[in-house]
Order: sequence, then structure tokens, then C-alpha cells
Amino acid sequence: MTRPVFLGNGQLTVGLDEFGLVHDFYYPYVGLENLSTARSIGHKIGIWVDSKFSWVDKTWECKVDFYSDALISNISLTNRDLQIELYMQDFVDFKKNIFFRKIKVINHANNPRTVRLFMHQMFEISHQGRADTAFFVPEENYILDYKGKSNLLIYGQKSDGKPFESFAVGSYGIEGKQGTFIDAEDGVLSDNSVEHGSVDSVIGFSLSLNAKGSDYVDYWIIASDTQFNAEKIHNLVKLDSLDKHLEDTRDLWHDWFKIADSKLSKINEKYLGITKKSLMLIKVHMDKRGGIIASCDSSIYNYNRDYYSYVWPRDGAFAIWPLIRMGFVDEPKMFFEFCRDILTSEGFMMHKYQPDKSIGSTWHPLLHNNHKELAIQEDETAIVIYMMGQYYLYNDNDDFIFKMYDTFIKPAANFLANYIDEKNGLPHASYDLWEQKFITSTYTVSIVYQALLVATQFAEKFDYPDDALNWKTVASKIANNIDTFFSSEQGYLIKGFLLDKTGEISFDNTLDVSSFYGAFMFGQNIFKLNQLHSTITKIEDTLIKQTPIGLCPRYEGDNYFETEPTHKGNPWFVTSLWIAQYYLSLNMIDQGVEVLDKCLSYKLYSGVLSEQLNSNNGNLISVAPLVWSHAETINTILDLSISGYHQ
Repeated sequence: MTRPVFLGNGQLTVGLDEFGLVHDFYYPYVGLENLSTARSIGHKIGIWVDSKFSWVDKTWECKVDFYSDALISNISLTNRDLQIELYMQDFVDFKKNIFFRKIKVINHANNPRTVRLFMHQMFEISHQGRADTAFFVPEENYILDYKGKSNLLIYGQKSDGKPFESFAVGSYGIEGKQGTFIDAEDGVLSDNSVEHGSVDSVIGFSLSLNAKGSDYVDYWIIASDTQFNAEKIHNLVKLDSLDKHLEDTRDLWHDWFKIADSKLSKINEKYLGITKKSLMLIKVHMDKRGGIIASCDSSIYNYNRDYYSYVWPRDGAFAIWPLIRMGFVDEPKMFFEFCRDILTSEGFMMHKYQPDKSIGSTWHPLLHNNHKELAIQEDETAIVIYMMGQYYLYNDNDDFIFKMYDTFIKPAANFLANYIDEKNGLPHASYDLWEQKFITSTYTVSIVYQALLVATQFAEKFDYPDDALNWKTVASKIANNIDTFFSSEQGYLIKGFLLDKTGEISFDNTLDVSSFYGAFMFGQNIFKLNQLHSTITKIEDTLIKQTPIGLCPRYEGDNYFETEPTHKGNPWFVTSLWIAQYYLSLNMIDQGVEVLDKCLSYKLYSGVLSEQLNSNNGNLISVAPLVWSHAETINTILDLSISGYHQ
């Protein structure tokens, strides 16, 4: 499953599945506490008409999209047997933690009919399925689902302002009970008003529709710390109307895009929609406290041991790069401050974090070959220094960078300068970009080198000559030994090597696209052009041409989510777009556009890109959306706009 639409405001984040149903509901941090964790079903929507009942599912024709100028859904759900269509516009309020749905119920029959609409909610606030409570509040006519400081107020009203007519609260998935949603299937709800444990609820509306006629239902869920605060917001919404919040939200997204107007105006119309959608998908994964989630798509937990709902410093840095290039200021600053706060006293960042700045899960051990090692990916620390350089390049903000110098740049650069093997003057081994191998990799060495140069420039600017000399000296030693990573025998940049405690070196000759990208993007002035050219030729012949859909796997023999029949590995959007960026840098416009267009041909109807693609048929694999995929899409389109491309 995928999430064609994500909606959010930096605190409340809602993911909709391919049927337009709520399947992820994060509050109060983006990507941390998922209050809707029923993996088998999302929140349901049901229709009863002419004594027939249907839940929205694969028997319906579902078009799930969102607008390219505002993060508002654009969803059409059609049941031809029932002659019913639902058109929905969903959004999360920019200023208040409210998920809104405006539902237009359309009767396609040639006769008037009474249609009953049922909205089902299933939350697991306690994450145990045993400790939640839901009840009906008669004075205000809403359902409250709560546990501790997570209070969810559920309400809906018809176009005449009258609230839902029927409701039911009950048990879900315990004591032999499937769930209260079953109560709706005869078209009549029980009005049971309270339950605790594992609970779900349904509210019902009765609509009298003319032949070929329609009517509206406004529906919302308010997330707050107390019932009292939720009810205050609820009463204000009833005074304002949903439509006002819809227009305010649209206007605020329009204002946000104005920051990037000068860049957006130079993008070819063909790519403008996906650029703006990708920007919004990155934005919606940003917590207001600075963390950037790799993906809020929880469906991967059905197939894997964990979510992608963490802050990887590297993913976050790549996510803000296109925003920096497009003129956004606040989001990069918040991310840098987040990184400052999680930096260890030794000057490095750990594998990944939760958006509340606590350390996330890891599979990196502290022992390697019975020797104590840091469980880190050194590139994650280096890339943040580099992005601060990019931020300064586009914003020239002395005050902010000066504040970050002592609190992040200096300790992080000192760590990079000290985490060096004396034998060869190259960075000590750490876990690679793909989080799999403990190695001194070509990619990591490239970004460490560039980060030290950026730190040197800041040291010189702010008059710290000793720091500048130290970091520049280490960078020079790296440059002097960089030929280690090119194999004349293989004819390409290798994955890297491992230097053991005895001084023996074991080379890893894996053909890895990250080795090429690191050298191309961060090490162009130390790697030779012929080394880059021969490596890209090898990648084209060995990886891209040998993959049926003609896009690029991460490395030869990649078995993560391996498909059958197997090839060199599944293509990734990120690595494929790196290849497009390389072509564009050489003014090979047609080749770059070909790769970009091929990538975009596999996007979801809504424009969402996943992490991987099935190497045989192009079906999306792993999380969707993946923020990094959308960041590289924007970067590629920006590179193309610089070329002056016009189709």
C-alpha cells in the first residue's frame, strides 16, 4: 500500500491511502505517535442506498489526488452499481490541529433517493488496543476518542448545519468483535454511547438527494491535549464554517509558494506541477520543531521491522537542499537548529532520531571484528555542514551561521578532522550511505572532504585561523590519497575499503552509484574527469542497461526488497535522478530529460514517488512518498531550468 496524499501542519499529519481513507494520523509530532495504527484497515467510509450497503474499497473507482497549488486533496470515489459518487476535499488547517473533509455526495440515478453516509473512525491512541475510551457527548453532539493528552473530537454536519443523526461506539478487534463498523452495514446504527479498551466509532448522515442531485457533509477531527481545548476549537469552527478554513488554508499555501516565485517562474510548465507537489510533500514531513521525517507512510511496517518515520540527518539535509535553492529560509534554519540540539559532545550525530530529538532505533553495532567502533554514518554529520554552506551561499546570513559556528560547525568539523586513520590520512570507517557496510567509502570520503572545505571557509570568514588551518590540512591529506578509490583494473570508482587494526586493507570493489555521486557532487576538484566518465559508463552498461525498466539500482547485487526474477537490484528514484543530474551538468539535455521523464512516468496518479521500483514492471516498492525521492526530483528540475530547457 502507498499514501497518495499526506496532509499536515507541522503537528498534525494525516495520510490517505489509495481509497482516500485515513490510514495515518500523527499527533502531536510529525511521524512520532501514529494514533491510527490498525494495519488491516483504515478509517472506513460507507454508503447505504436502496437497501444496499458498500464500504469504499477496491470495488469502487478511486481517483486520489491533491492540488498542485495547495495541500488539499482532490478525491473522486465512484460506485457504478450504487450509482453514487463521493467527491472529497480534505486538508489540515494551517493554524489549528484540525483534519477537515468536505464530502459531496452525488446521486447519478435518474430518480430521487435517500442516501445514508457513514464515517468510521478507528484510533489506537494507547498503542496497546486496551486503554482508550470513546463516548458520545450529547450537549455538543460529538464523539470524543481519548487517552491521556491525546483528545480527538469527531464531528460532522450536513449542508443545513444539522449534525449527524446517528452514531455508535463499540469495541474493535477484541473479545471476538470485529468492530463497530459492522453496525453500519444494515443502514442503522445502535446509538451505543460509550466504550473503553480497543474502540472504534461510526457517525451517520441521512441525505435526501434529487435525481442527478447532490448534497454536502462537512466532517472534522480536532486533535488537542484536553477535551476542553478541543471543544473550544470545535465551537469556533462551527461559527467560522469549514469553507472559510478551506479558503484560508489555500491562501496560506499560495503565500508560502510566493517565496519561490522567481525560481518557479523559470521551470518549464511540463514540470511545474510535480515541482510544487514535491515541495509540499517535503514541507508536510517537516515537524514544526525542526525534524524532517524520511516518510510517514506506515504501511511498510506490514513488511518490515520498523517504519521510516525517523529523522535521518542525511535525509533531512538532502530534503532541505531544493528548498534552499528555491529561496526558503525558515525551514532550513529550523532543521539546522534541530541538528545542533542532537549533536553529541564528541561532535557527531547518531544513525537516526525521533522528531522529539530522542535517538531512534538502529541496526549498527558498537563492535566490529571485536573492536569497539562508533555506530554512526559519518556522512550524516558531514552533509549538514555542507548544507550550511549551501544555505549561506543562497542567503548570506552571517548572524545565523555565526551562531551555529561554535554550537555545530566547529565541534562537527573537529570530529571529522580527528576521525582519520593516520596510516593513510583518510576518514576512519563508518557505516555507508546505504546503512549496510562498515567501510571507508568513496561517498563518505567525498562529503567529508567537502564539509571540511566549507568549515574552513566559515573559519576564515569569522577569523578563526587555527581552525581553518587544521581543517584545510586534513582536507589536503584526503585529497592527496584520493586515488585509493579508483581501481585501474576494474575501471571505476570502487565502493571503498576497510583498514583493520593490523594495517591490512580489504578493498570492496562493488559498483555503487553512491561512489560516483559522491565524487561527482562533492569531490569534482579531487577526482579526475576520466575516473568519473569511466565509472558512469560502467554504471550504464552494468546497472542501467541490465535492468528491464532502464532506471538505476543503488549498486550491483542490491537485495533490499528484491524482486523476482532478480536483476542487479531494484531501481531507486534517487540514484536514477543522480544520473540525470550528471547528464545535465554536461549539457547532455536530451539524456537528462529522458531519465527524468522515465522516473516521472512511474509516479502515482497524485504525483507521489516511492523509494524503489520493481525492476521488471515499475510498480512502486517500499514507502511512498519518500521525501528524498521528491527532493532529488526538484533538484533535477532546477538543474534543467538552469539549462534554459524548453520543450
